[in-house]
Amino acid sequence: MTFSGLLTSTSSFFSWVTGISSGSTYILTRWFFLRALGIIYLIAFLSLWVQVKGLIGSNGILPIQGLLDLIRQQLPGMERIRIFPTLFWISASDAALHVVCGLGVLFSVLLILGIAPLPSLIVLWVLYLSLTVAGQDFLSFQWDILLLEVGFLAIFFAPLALTGGLAHETMVSPLVLFLLWFLLFRLTFESGVVKLNVGDPTWRNFTALDYHYWSQPLPTWTAWYLQQLPHWFHVLSMGFMYIAELAAPFLIFWGRTPRIVGCGLMVLLQVLIGLTGNYNFFNLLTIALCLLLLDDAFLRSVLPVGFAAWLGGAAAVTVPIPTGWSVVAIFVAALVLLVGGKQLLETAFPWFPMPHMLDRLERALHPFRSVNPYGLFRVMTVKRPEIIVEGSDDGATWFPYEFKWKPGDLTVRPKFVEPHQPRLDWQMWFAALGRHDSEPWFQNFLVRLLQGSPDVLALIRKNPFLDHPPKFIRAVLYEYEFTDLTTKRREGTWWRRRLRGLYSPVLSLSRES
Repeated sequence: MTFSGLLTSTSSFFSWVTGISSGSTYILTRWFFLRALGIIYLIAFLSLWVQVKGLIGSNGILPIQGLLDLIRQQLPGMERIRIFPTLFWISASDAALHVVCGLGVLFSVLLILGIAPLPSLIVLWVLYLSLTVAGQDFLSFQWDILLLEVGFLAIFFAPLALTGGLAHETMVSPLVLFLLWFLLFRLTFESGVVKLNVGDPTWRNFTALDYHYWSQPLPTWTAWYLQQLPHWFHVLSMGFMYIAELAAPFLIFWGRTPRIVGCGLMVLLQVLIGLTGNYNFFNLLTIALCLLLLDDAFLRSVLPVGFAAWLGGAAAVTVPIPTGWSVVAIFVAALVLLVGGKQLLETAFPWFPMPHMLDRLERALHPFRSVNPYGLFRVMTVKRPEIIVEGSDDGATWFPYEFKWKPGDLTVRPKFVEPHQPRLDWQMWFAALGRHDSEPWFQNFLVRLLQGSPDVLALIRKNPFLDHPPKFIRAVLYEYEFTDLTTKRREGTWWRRRLRGLYSPVLSLSRES
């Protein structure tokens, strides 16, 4: 088979899989998807921008400059750039952090406006990869790598024209559309199957939601009310979750009508998750992926009459995809299908042996965080340890620091904060599940409080030491749980708690006791 025949055969196969060969088009779908992605990038950069100095700035909790200096001592030039690909090798100053976040906002707006979508997507991916590498523990979440993976594939999905309406856009690549569907399948199915094959009894005996609403990182007030509902409601909710995570993903590849049904089930699950927990832009990003399951004909049937024409044409596409670009897309697809398929099989069948070649390929791609395994909430936390940080001037009288979003004061109603992610509050949830000496960032956080770092204090809602930093600081561990209706009516409290003891020893800048 000739090279051009290979290209034709590849395009024909994926056109058949996606339904494009039978007349389905996705020009309008792509228009909405890329703008949704632009909005999500904008949220991600803005959310991080207001926290970045306190998290990884020069006076932050985990200064990026310190990490880069350590890497320089251990790895040669090109090797360190390959393993830690970030623009902050050029400069890791606070000004550089602001520039990267600011450029992210700028190019997100350009993507939303449809100006130079391909260059904008390349820049956005590079910028967010740089921040993810630099962010260390604070950007180690699954939605960060999901945004990088979606953003990377979107580079090959975008129209090549710098400007123009729908009628002037490049044809939609059926191959890249399939890769985005495959990503949605992996994300959703892996999140479902991992709950069953890790051996957590709460997922298998349908008791997980008896704990989830109050044990999740940042609950909302709606979660408190759902927690009051009877056990049978939680069992039904889990049944729907398993249908949406384990069955609905297979509908992606069963044809147009099943695909629309699957889209509805997966979107509904994400909406329900978003209504009961603060998962920043994760739910929006998953919904944006689900949008790709709806073809232009379906969108036109639900959108106002003439909407596509108002956008710039009826999408009578005449611009083919350049051959060179198609070759690059095939190469990318091979990598994604090999590594993503390996990760999918390992998640579903952990006992299944994998070729060492695929392990090496996965390790080579890992630094770029753009082909990833997924699996949210593989183990349900059935207790909620909560850290309360306190300061003192005399070591006898202690005053608590109050965080902006995480539980503390028992009378404060849980809040909605999504799509913003307060990353320090999130990390405090993870820290409480472990030991203080296994969380270096937490030790640094306490030191910054002793130093009175303005950048770190900006991440806190209430600092009890306004005119001077404390002489001593400690972390106390409590066990939190939602109250019931009777207690809330009587006492006005959303939480009850029980003291478990010190989480970390009393610290000062001159000594540790």
